[in-house]
Amino acid sequence: MDLELTDKVAVVTGAGAGIGLAITRALADEGAHVVAGSRKTDALDGLDRVTGVAADLSEAEAPAQLIRRAIDDHGRLDVLVNNVGAVRLRLDGFLALSDEDFEWALELNFFIALRATRAALTHMVDHGGGAIVNVASVNAFYHPDGAVIDYGAAKAALVNLTKALSQEFGPQGVRINAVSPGPVETDLWLGEHGVAETVAAATGVDAATARERIVAGMGGIPSGRFTRPEEVATLVALLASPRTANVTGANYVIDGGLIKTT
Repeated sequence: MDLELTDKVAVVTGAGAGIGLAITRALADEGAHVVAGSRKTDALDGLDRVTGVAADLSEAEAPAQLIRRAIDDHGRLDVLVNNVGAVRLRLDGFLALSDEDFEWALELNFFIALRATRAALTHMVDHGGGAIVNVASVNAFYHPDGAVIDYGAAKAALVNLTKALSQEFGPQGVRINAVSPGPVETDLWLGEHGVAETVAAATGVDAATARERIVAGMGGIPSGRFTRPEEVATLVALLASPRTANVTGANYVIDGGLIKTT
């Protein structure tokens, strides 16, 4: 299927690894020009149709500067994918958390997306529309425990923003959707200092055992595995495509069946 993304211009945040890198590759493979923002751009070097931009997007002006770079380079902006995100496990409970802990989570998981979206909408509204896809998380509405309470609150805010902005800007041709992955095969889960290693260190088991216990505690994954970054990227590319021109305000879960409710 042709996703009709040839020569579209896209910005992807958090593009240097994991889900963001997979999204960048997927959009470029579909023929889009991708301006890819990341702290480190080594993995982006040499990718066809991709411009890697080194940036600390937690700096207040950086998201708008990334949007401006895309417009300056290509004269337009058709797609924004807000993928930046980070999580710190909070294993000591809610009362051990400070305002600063919540501020950190909101900055990385909500405010960067908010600022990039504001800058993108200014252009998209003036130029007839566009598509924005926010990478949220099942933790926006699912908490088997409180270990990611601040992360979940920030992702819930992102999903809420998705719905609210879809109502306001739908009549102006801008579609805004979210994707909520469950556990994904990325460093966030499986890498050094990732979720599995952190829980393993706290509970005195190896990382593989910790991973199994975490999944069991969440009720199990019927597909029997974590989602692959490329699978999330496929869903994002579809939502960015004109093929889904009447889909807006939606939040698509991709979790191998982890969430059991309807």
